[in-house]
Amino acid sequence: MKKRLGFLDRFLTFWIFSAMMLGVGIGYLIPNSADFVNSFSSGTTNIPLAIGLILMMYPPLVKIDFSKVPQMLRKPKLLTASLFITWIVGPFLMFLLATFFLKDYPEYMTGLIIIGIAPCIAMVIVWNELAEGNRELTAGLIGINSLLQVFFFSLYAYFYLEIMLPLFGIKGLELNISIAEIAETVGIYLGIPFALAVCSRYSIKKVVGDKWFNQKFIPFISPITLIALLFTIVVMFSLKGEMIVDLPLDVLRIAIPLVFFFAVMFFLMFFVSKKIGANYREAVALSFTASGNNFELAIAVSIGVFGINSGQAFAGVIGPLVEVPALIILVNVAFWLRKKYFSTTA
Repeated sequence: MKKRLGFLDRFLTFWIFSAMMLGVGIGYLIPNSADFVNSFSSGTTNIPLAIGLILMMYPPLVKIDFSKVPQMLRKPKLLTASLFITWIVGPFLMFLLATFFLKDYPEYMTGLIIIGIAPCIAMVIVWNELAEGNRELTAGLIGINSLLQVFFFSLYAYFYLEIMLPLFGIKGLELNISIAEIAETVGIYLGIPFALAVCSRYSIKKVVGDKWFNQKFIPFISPITLIALLFTIVVMFSLKGEMIVDLPLDVLRIAIPLVFFFAVMFFLMFFVSKKIGANYREAVALSFTASGNNFELAIAVSIGVFGINSGQAFAGVIGPLVEVPALIILVNVAFWLRKKYFSTTA
């Protein structure tokens, strides 16, 4: 029997779309709502929103079992393929798609590039479970990807935004962002929740045990991510009430390259995995890890570096709106590929 999404995850696209409409309604109907939101800001940082973004990152990081990471060393072919496609091919593919589809919309373009350098460490667990992939392999890959994001996300962002864009002839953006600015933002929005997650995971488990931690604490904190995400969306869209006519077209512009990215990364990783000897469960784990993105981090970094009103932040918010239906489709594609290329016991 195939697994089904839980109630909150099953209607995630609806919740996100509703939050967008609520935010637009607030911005359009309530006078001075944008001024009220901005009154809580210091520079490009909105204090309540910053707290929400840190909380948004915390639950996914708490769920990561870093003890699974060493197991990946016993599967060097799978690990090498995953790291190469996820960290080399993926960011460059998103860079190409962003510059091709959104060259005339530089803020959305750079927002999409930021999304491309943040592999998924949260919803991939959901997609892997639905597609009956290898849990241990997924946990190991998530652990590795989260550690790599902590240490290398800033370098990747600076490389693609400040070095690659001019190399491809895309000039005049005048981003003027330093690697120190990106590192500071990543340190706040990824470093703080990462440290809190590691400390709480091991301290709580030590006191109350694995069973209570997994069956009580994890389900208790899990909704925090969605609540914080929806809060972020409402606040952001309340600042865009006057742009209501343009928003649907902008959503479509951002969605098209994202859909291409999800599909290309999934099929590429799936067939590379099969070629190097992975079974179905392993291929699925690698494929969803490669095709998903850490939109929580992308949103946090975009807001932290470019501001809450930026097109980069807007692009980050559109990400999960597109990802959920796209990857649900890919879950069904995975089952079709299993029938076609693997035995039922693979």
